[in-house]
Amino acid sequence: MPGPGARSTECKTKIELRISCCHLAKLDVTSKSDPCVQMQMKRGGGWTEIGRTERIQNSDAPNFVKPFVLDYLFEEVQTVKFRVYDLDNLTWTLDDDDFLGEMECTVAQIVSKKSLTKPLTSKRHHKSTITVVAEELSESKQVLVLSLRGHELENKDFMGKSDPFLELWRTGGGGSPLMVHRTEFIKNNLNPNWSTFEISLQTLCGGNMDGDISIRCFDYDSDGSHDLIGEFTTTTKELLSTKEFALINAKKQKKKKGYKNSGVIVVNSCTVATHHSFLDYVFGGCQVSFIVGIDFTGSNGDPRDQRSLHFMGGGHLNEYQQAISAVGQVVQDYDTDKLFPAFGFGAKVPPRHEVSHSFPINFNPRDPNCQGIYGIMAAYQNCLPQVQLWGPTNFSPIIRQVSQIAAETHRQAVPSQYQVLLILTDGAITDMDETIEAIVAASALPMSIIIIGVGRADFTNMEILDGDDGVLKSSSGRKVERDIVQFVPFREFQNPTGDRSSAEALASCVLAEVPDQLVKYFKKRGVAPKPPQQGYCEPPNPGQGNASGGQLPYPGSGGGAYPAGALPYPPN
Repeated sequence: MPGPGARSTECKTKIELRISCCHLAKLDVTSKSDPCVQMQMKRGGGWTEIGRTERIQNSDAPNFVKPFVLDYLFEEVQTVKFRVYDLDNLTWTLDDDDFLGEMECTVAQIVSKKSLTKPLTSKRHHKSTITVVAEELSESKQVLVLSLRGHELENKDFMGKSDPFLELWRTGGGGSPLMVHRTEFIKNNLNPNWSTFEISLQTLCGGNMDGDISIRCFDYDSDGSHDLIGEFTTTTKELLSTKEFALINAKKQKKKKGYKNSGVIVVNSCTVATHHSFLDYVFGGCQVSFIVGIDFTGSNGDPRDQRSLHFMGGGHLNEYQQAISAVGQVVQDYDTDKLFPAFGFGAKVPPRHEVSHSFPINFNPRDPNCQGIYGIMAAYQNCLPQVQLWGPTNFSPIIRQVSQIAAETHRQAVPSQYQVLLILTDGAITDMDETIEAIVAASALPMSIIIIGVGRADFTNMEILDGDDGVLKSSSGRKVERDIVQFVPFREFQNPTGDRSSAEALASCVLAEVPDQLVKYFKKRGVAPKPPQQGYCEPPNPGQGNASGGQLPYPGSGGGAYPAGALPYPPN
């Protein structure tokens, strides 16, 4: 029997929460709102963001596809809050978006009812409501890989042809209909061929291969008033065995004599496959390698000036150090040798004092590795007095350099390594076109790119590189193979006290997409994880991971050590 305070892991269940809203307030002058839902959970007296749904354009009654997944703990009161916003821009912060309302409840309230509908509270006293449907997730790793196309779809447009897309629905908890997938829309095409997609059997049909699935075909309209072309009901078992399904529009069927159908949906291919998770690859020995790129351009300010973003002293870490520590302390545990290359860009460097846009901060071109996060911090501290901050702010050289490292793994037939490049910068990119070209090329390689903006600059253009709201393309029209970039401004996670929770929130946000990006890369190449390796016993780590074997010197303290609590994450 567990002792006092112990938690039985067998009682922990993962649940999925799916969201829909009705009668949302219209705050845009010429159109409906573009809603997105943020979920928060109460932890330690404050609220922590769990995630966000996708944004749906021009809709006052959105059904969101992206669910929230969390651990359901019977023995705890899990208080959650759903906040609905009308997104007006591409920035990460929600402070500059219109607030449509919120609903607070407990997870137990949702689970006990399976489908919970409550009003959204706001100062506007609007009649908006939100519905949350809960379902338990199974441990099944089976997914359906599905490729569909349309044939001779009914034309809904007077000028041009229909812009068709598909929605997949099933019956959820409490009998509520749940939309589980939405395809892209294809412009001006009555014979569209939609992109192949995969969906877990748990999500698609609750694991029941004979459970009903409704597939609906619409003509996309930018104002959100999509026209129904037709629909049909099937099962997962039928999708695996049947090649064609007629689209039926019930209203037309009643009115029009001799009505046959509104087109046909053809199954190009349908197979059941095993979905390998991030942990499958990690357990199989795949290493996640951490690489840092630091902005040494002149806009950071003179490092000797307390207003400089590179200033070290006063008993606190600067923003560069805080970001390196927060992200690095998480990633380092997935790399057994703890050797991390660290580069700088935008400075004049010795011995020739020429501008370099990718130089090792330990000034060792043959071995740019630093031992652990403390090694990176020590090299950064040692580098600053030896370089002259200059410019411009070019990202493409360092991305291409890391791409060369990733290309070596790309040529291997086993999932041995995946690179995570952290770029820290204080301003807008000077070589935007070249950076986009480099990112598009890198999207085919085993790597992800995290960009953290430090300081108070306007980072609006940086959002272009984060492909969450569109597909990044090179000048030649080549699209990214995967979304590999995540950008966040550091100021969104700053806390006046500089406590550990703000560092955890930063790391959680920027690293959240990495596991999925890793899985998508190896999956696209058809590389399965290796069998789980035997347990690894880490050897003693002398000197707390500092390359010099001693304790990391504290800047501005005359060579003394970092004071207790100066790092957001102290070494083990």
